[in-house]
Amino acid sequence: MVKSTRHAKYELYYHIVFVPKDRRSHLTGKTKERLEAIFAEICEDKGLELAESEVMPDHVHLFIGSPPKNAPSLIVNWIKGISARKYNQRYDDRVKWTRSYYVGTAGSASKGAVEQYIAEQEGEDA
Repeated sequence: MVKSTRHAKYELYYHIVFVPKDRRSHLTGKTKERLEAIFAEICEDKGLELAESEVMPDHVHLFIGSPPKNAPSLIVNWIKGISARKYNQRYDDRVKWTRSYYVGTAGSASKGAVEQYIAEQEGEDA
């Protein structure tokens, strides 16, 4: 769904993947449930859309919608940093993330749709 800010219309989604520091398969049961709730809480606080989340035993997949003002690296830093801090303050078992991550972009516009949109803008005042 296309969203808008005061000056922009956008549909930006990021597929984010990251792993625990020790790379053990321990993101299960209560830990999984707690992390899913914390990820949703962070997204709500930061004005992000958590479209999908999947906490696997040894890694996390998030599909997050964001306004264009937020760089993908900033979103990842928020998610990983805030989630570890909140989790570790609330619960006795510890969560740490590696510094590495994967992020890919996604949206509904294809290359052809973008080219058509640009072509339609010729002659219009921007």
